[in-house]
Amino acid sequence: MLLRTVIFASIAAVLATQIPSLMGKPGSEAVVSANFVTGRTEQRPATAVNGGTTRLQADAQGHYSGDFKINGRQVQGLIDTGATYVALNESFARRLGYTGNQLDFRYSVDTANGQTKAAHITLDRVEIGGIRVRDVEAFVLKDDALSSTLVGMSFLRKLASYSVADGSLSLKQ
Repeated sequence: MLLRTVIFASIAAVLATQIPSLMGKPGSEAVVSANFVTGRTEQRPATAVNGGTTRLQADAQGHYSGDFKINGRQVQGLIDTGATYVALNESFARRLGYTGNQLDFRYSVDTANGQTKAAHITLDRVEIGGIRVRDVEAFVLKDDALSSTLVGMSFLRKLASYSVADGSLSLKQ
């Protein structure tokens, strides 16, 4: 029950901050789903500043995304400080090797698209640029609830620091 409350609070916080900006952009192809805003954005590569620091440039909507490696597999991920955990969709989790036996969809999660089931997993490693983090907690959501990868606080809190300045997000291990 506490887990559901935490996830719901994260979703509510993100929606409260993101929906007003979406409303001001008529014709936008954005969809809000499970703490995640997807839409057509230009991809900007992560810049490795040094071995343990990476910088991401904000896209046109002010979001920070980059090319991550999760358990060695490349994936585009969106940084979301309002999300408690890393969130993956079921298709990507299966590509990572998580089988039906490992994906126990027993947690009910409320998202912008309604309620869905989620499975708790621990990722071996999450990498971006020169940063590598091990044993990162994550939730797997059904594909219709989450179309892409969301990188939340279960990754960020394992870093030494992260900060935003001059339109870029700096991650430091």
